[in-house]
Amino acid sequence: MFKLIILIQLFLSFWITSILGGENKKPNIIVIMADDLGYQDVGFNGCKDIPTPNIDSIANNGVRFTSAYVSYSVCAPSRAGFITGRYQQRFGFERNPQYKPNDPNMGLTKNEMTIPESLKTVGYTSGIIGKWHLGAHNNHHPLERGFDEFFGHRGGGHKYFCEKLTIAGAENAKSEADSYNTLIERQTKPVKTTGYLTDVFSQEAVDFVERHKKKPFFLFLSYNAPHGPLQATKKYLDRFSKIKDKKRRTYAAMVSAVDDGVGHVLDALDKNNLAQETIIFFLSDNGGPEKHNASNNGNLRGGKSDVWEGGFRVPFAFRWTGHVKPTVYHKPVSSLDIFATIAKVSNGKTNPDKPLDGVNLIPYVTGIKKGVPHEVIYLRKYDQSRFAVRQNDLKIVIPGKDENPQLYNLKTDISETQDIASKQPKDVVRIDSLRKAWAGELVEPTFLGLMHARAKSKSKKKEKKK
Repeated sequence: MFKLIILIQLFLSFWITSILGGENKKPNIIVIMADDLGYQDVGFNGCKDIPTPNIDSIANNGVRFTSAYVSYSVCAPSRAGFITGRYQQRFGFERNPQYKPNDPNMGLTKNEMTIPESLKTVGYTSGIIGKWHLGAHNNHHPLERGFDEFFGHRGGGHKYFCEKLTIAGAENAKSEADSYNTLIERQTKPVKTTGYLTDVFSQEAVDFVERHKKKPFFLFLSYNAPHGPLQATKKYLDRFSKIKDKKRRTYAAMVSAVDDGVGHVLDALDKNNLAQETIIFFLSDNGGPEKHNASNNGNLRGGKSDVWEGGFRVPFAFRWTGHVKPTVYHKPVSSLDIFATIAKVSNGKTNPDKPLDGVNLIPYVTGIKKGVPHEVIYLRKYDQSRFAVRQNDLKIVIPGKDENPQLYNLKTDISETQDIASKQPKDVVRIDSLRKAWAGELVEPTFLGLMHARAKSKSKKKEKKK
């Protein structure tokens, strides 16, 4: 009888191992991040004029978050928060860095752990494809921050027609404008590419999945689209001939190219039977800059760079086929939760001296935990003396230096049109006290930003005219 029990246990162990695809098989992880995508420019958030069936499939077959925030309302600080899982104001990354490949201080500090550095401790292969924007100096290169593979550009944006890229070598770009013309890097070497950049990044992502399908991988598919310059091919423009506004039509074409790319990646997972073994996140790095790229944030007030909802409330979806049932989740979540979720499912190490500001989302979206992932969501913009703090459905906004806090109820006033501070002064005091306590944990920015470089350039032009 004892031998029979042992045989049954061995059989069950073998059966479970075969079902899971190997001993202690850890899930693959893909984070797909769009750049400057409007809140209402995906189908799952109500977009009508830009079909996004592939992006929507992540939300429809997974979790659609209606109250998801990034940790900042412009690109690089938001990405610094995501990649470290911590409010970037804790370590001084509160500005878009200047493109300075000779400045080792202009980028993400080595004192913070990144997602790929965590995953490296448990055997993952990590790759980033697309936009970096966390420092142009070699010390800040993705390969120095835990990634095993890099195919992309170091700066904050890029031109899309590869044949027109002229600068070979990131170090040869002397300004932000120059960086848009650099050849794409593979690892640290510039390579000549052909075609439309979004398509090139998408194909590279498919290749990454194919090459690493047998072992756990982390892929950060970091699109620079639909960030400017607004450029699209005839193939994508022809899909939107009914959109008469030229800017909106080009923007729509760029979003459609991203959606096609997402579809190719999802197809690659299906082809290799990886759908149930792969966690997928999709989000934008900040709200859409509506006036600049014709994006649409729907009923949200403001856009990119703002402390209003349109600045940092973003499209956000999560899928883990076979593990998390499709649902819509309305409680506030944060892009900071991505690292915390990844660390939990992978058992990757984190730095106990610098605790993550995010939480593991899985117990919340599966209903195991009934509370809220975040009672409070914070935003500080140091250079403008602006703050936003959301506690449950109430949100205070400090729109500038020496201005009084305004109060909004997001449950009844998602567009932030009715300041109710005078009616609920106790709520203002309570939430503002949370803001002050949080701000006391932060540091000042550690480097001058792109805004300072532009201001300096304008000043020089004025002097020349005199």
